[in-house]
Amino acid sequence: MTYQNFSLKQLQEIDAAHHLHPFTDHKDLRNAGTRIITRANGPFIYDSEGNELLDGMAGLWCVNVGYGRHELAEAAYEQMKELPYYNSFFRCSTPTPVLLAKKLAEIAPEGLSQVFYGSSGSESNDTALRLVRHYWALEGRPEKNLIISRKMAYHGSTVAGASLGGMTGMHEQLGGAVPGIVHVMMPYAFELALPGESEHDFGIRAAKAIEDAILDAGADKVAAFIGEPIQGAGGVKIPPASYWPEVQRICRKYDVLLMLDEVITGYGRTGEWFAAQSMGIEADTITTAKALTSGYQPLSALFVGDRIAKTIVDKGGEFYHGYTYAGHPVACAVALANLDVIEKEGLVDRVREETGPYFRKALTEALADKGIVGQVRTFGLMGAIEIVKDKETRERFPGEGAAAVVVRDHAIAQGMMLRATGDTMILSPPLIWTKETIDMAAERIGKALDLAEADLRK
Repeated sequence: MTYQNFSLKQLQEIDAAHHLHPFTDHKDLRNAGTRIITRANGPFIYDSEGNELLDGMAGLWCVNVGYGRHELAEAAYEQMKELPYYNSFFRCSTPTPVLLAKKLAEIAPEGLSQVFYGSSGSESNDTALRLVRHYWALEGRPEKNLIISRKMAYHGSTVAGASLGGMTGMHEQLGGAVPGIVHVMMPYAFELALPGESEHDFGIRAAKAIEDAILDAGADKVAAFIGEPIQGAGGVKIPPASYWPEVQRICRKYDVLLMLDEVITGYGRTGEWFAAQSMGIEADTITTAKALTSGYQPLSALFVGDRIAKTIVDKGGEFYHGYTYAGHPVACAVALANLDVIEKEGLVDRVREETGPYFRKALTEALADKGIVGQVRTFGLMGAIEIVKDKETRERFPGEGAAAVVVRDHAIAQGMMLRATGDTMILSPPLIWTKETIDMAAERIGKALDLAEADLRK
């Protein structure tokens, strides 16, 4: 039995009766009904009614090589026939996670030569938290266990991932976050820069918030700072160029480990394999997932720096942590095929040299002057559009996030899938987008903004 045997209404009724969705107001969803996506090809997705949508979010920040890649499906099929599953426990391994680890060590930033697998970015951020605290305990400093993070950071939705993140609504539903994690200001100049403050000075001030937190707690108590190179789910918040060098200087000064979350920025999105390379960041751990398989299989890989790995190996003792599906042979086979596609088609170089710069130019020229656009910003193939009521004062429309939802709905009606986060529209398209695809997106978003403005100003 396939979905073609069911009408849209039947699928919506079954969905409402049995399926609880992530990050959803279920009362609202069941009143409205779900949109059923049935197929996809290249940069487009299609719903059950045959509507074609240009996917501006690469699924959920992940489908970097686009849809319909037969070589990835074939890699999964061949691996399933040979060995569908075996675990990485009991001193065992299988060929594909071994070969993938070697490949990842080759493309990773220098000094990160080992990986710990999971099935999601959330899982790997849990691993990073556990591993960093384990490292300091092995070093004879178990009291050095405080983690500094940022407000509006997103590091997953497991208990530890949500705690590392800085979204207070998630903490409230937890009944309190995991202890030993503090959150400081984010490098979001659009809203947080002082009048007359330069981007450079704001970046230094935002970094100093980390140093202040270290000094407040005592450097002998702080294990690590964790941050996304670009805050993705929080609204594609791109820090000033001065920010990360200063953060790195502070971490080195106080012997605080630097944990990067590249679940969104990894595997070509910023014009290098990793944003750490684009921004010159030297990290002790890097969390990756999503585009590792372009979403075709669930897989994550935590890159572990040589400093941490050496202590774990030299000191010995069991690390009481791991997952049933860590290093799943089918997922790793798909990841190897996915990385091969990215390399053969030169997608990383294309983002850096061609489509990334064109994306910035096209969106800025088409959208920056729209009446409800306060700012357009991009980095590689990531973009954000700030929705405002007043361009000069940056006053927002009433109802936090309500205006962006109006824009999103008009965009979908124009054949453009965008995401609304707070009062910001965000984009993270597949890396296969061309100049023509970018022009199509800019035109459709422009129309959506005009229609949304007419509605919002009524």
